[in-house]
Amino acid sequence: MSRPEIEIRDLHKSFGDNHVLRGIDLEIGQGEVVCVIGPSGSGKSTLLRCVNLLEEPTRGQVFVGGTEVTDPDVDIDAVRRRIGMVFQQFNLFPHLTVTENLALPQRRVLRRDKASALRIAAQNLERVGLAEKATAYPSSLSGGQQQRVAIARALAMGPEVMLFDEPTSALDPELVGDVLAVMRMLADDGMTMMVVTHEMTFAREVADRVVFMDGGVVVEDGTPEQVIAHPRHERTRHFLSRLLDPAMADVEEGTADQVGRSDPAGGRD
Repeated sequence: MSRPEIEIRDLHKSFGDNHVLRGIDLEIGQGEVVCVIGPSGSGKSTLLRCVNLLEEPTRGQVFVGGTEVTDPDVDIDAVRRRIGMVFQQFNLFPHLTVTENLALPQRRVLRRDKASALRIAAQNLERVGLAEKATAYPSSLSGGQQQRVAIARALAMGPEVMLFDEPTSALDPELVGDVLAVMRMLADDGMTMMVVTHEMTFAREVADRVVFMDGGVVVEDGTPEQVIAHPRHERTRHFLSRLLDPAMADVEEGTADQVGRSDPAGGRD
């Protein structure tokens, strides 16, 4: 593996009595695409948010590009400028056009002049296939188009790493494909990506590695062939069987999963 672009060491996170992350160790190399899968409540999104300190770990270390994010003296704003993040929700400003949504953070955070910000906005809208929507407002776009704008906005900041937290979960099924196509393009371009997802086709075809989490720990970590096609652990097999063929799940198991053996306090994903 190439040098770690993201390195996570013995990471713990608790919300009160709910111990969500229980000693995560994980490395993601430069240019790698790593998909994190697992049941609700397993700690996937919490782990992702700890990478750029949107959640502060209870214990452990996180490094991005060799800089320790968890160092109390770190310039976290400088680190975050190297990390793009795309959430489940699009978080676009409704009163701004698509171009203005891309230009505003460049000017506010990176202090780019207006002409440069507009030029980079146009380049990234072209990159995600939405050049014709430059003057549109978010309300006129489909959910898939809004998510592609959100990806373009993150890319316009020039990140070295992209984090995706279930980027297609809020979309109608017919809109998922266009967003995943953009993410495939980024992978082909060599972007380092950490993706929390339930899209198994994407994980199979695009990921270099798949990490299965349950109960706040990494249960399996390997190639898509190893983890999805030939999982070693019963917990992984059970999760994949429910995800790929929900009709096979019985009511009792479904109830147990809703209560969440890995998240008994009803805590966070």
